[in-house]
Amino acid sequence: MKRKRLLYVGNALSSKGKTVTTIETLSLLLKQEGYDVEVTSTISDKLLRMFGMMRALLRSRNNISFVLIDTYSTSNFWYAVIIGSLCRTFSIPYIPILHGGNLPHRLKNNAKICKQLFGSAQINVAPSGYLYNAFAKAEFSNITYIPNTIELEKYPFKERTVFKLNLLWVRSFAEIYNPLMAIQVLEKLHQQYPEATLTMVGPDKDGSLALCEAYVRKHNLPVHFTGRLSKEDWTSLAQDHDVFISTTNFDNTPVSVIEAMALGLPVVSTNVGGMPYLIHDTVDGLLSAPENVSAFSEKISKLLENTASTKEIVLNARQKVESFDWSVVKEQWHKVLC
Repeated sequence: MKRKRLLYVGNALSSKGKTVTTIETLSLLLKQEGYDVEVTSTISDKLLRMFGMMRALLRSRNNISFVLIDTYSTSNFWYAVIIGSLCRTFSIPYIPILHGGNLPHRLKNNAKICKQLFGSAQINVAPSGYLYNAFAKAEFSNITYIPNTIELEKYPFKERTVFKLNLLWVRSFAEIYNPLMAIQVLEKLHQQYPEATLTMVGPDKDGSLALCEAYVRKHNLPVHFTGRLSKEDWTSLAQDHDVFISTTNFDNTPVSVIEAMALGLPVVSTNVGGMPYLIHDTVDGLLSAPENVSAFSEKISKLLENTASTKEIVLNARQKVESFDWSVVKEQWHKVLC
């Protein structure tokens, strides 16, 4: 059987100091399954990146089986719009992979453009029940659910007998992910638990890192900034921490949270976007309202106060993410790409 040739369009920028995204992990996994995958683009400049994506599509248009498009909800949304338009012009089947936690807002505010982009797609892949339901509600029938995936064998589960307030936060420093709230949560907890610490892993995206560093200096808080780390480095670092926190204001289903659940870290997250679809509150994690430092801090305190319950949450979380292992998820991709 002839190998399927895929063009994968997205932001492959880890070599430029940015966080590894789905395009860089999924493309490798698909190659291992025998697909011929070309990735675009690795260019930092947004305009030049767009031209690089267009050039790759035009160059390969006559021998592409499918175009995969990482589709976000902020400015990078327009990459998907332009590439989708080119695919329709040349009658190339394309598959948007929906990542943007604010895509439901796009469906309402850019309804005509979204109808063209998503309605004409071969199929739309939603990695969360949150986006699947949003697209189904907007009457898109060409939608399927395939979760973000991990290779579970790379995430050693650590069973903790004691939980300390060594907090871990992993994300790019950007306003929408609200890194300052993580620091304010640590500040609040530090009043009651002076041994509490916070480690923040990730590169700067919009100047938020400098603001966070200034706040930490001003208030003399025990916060350690590591910068961007490789997946291997931060998952190793996780072994020295006991609670994973996500303070984002917008989100879908971040892989870092799935990874934390696999590693045995109890997760406390804001209940935004796709998070309530990933985490069942008090069953396999804890959810809290966004922008509410006191409520979030109380959730973390509960983990310490009831170790038996926390251990159960951790085990439930590990069991849940076993269904996200590539050995399971790859079969869903084979069906989509057949």
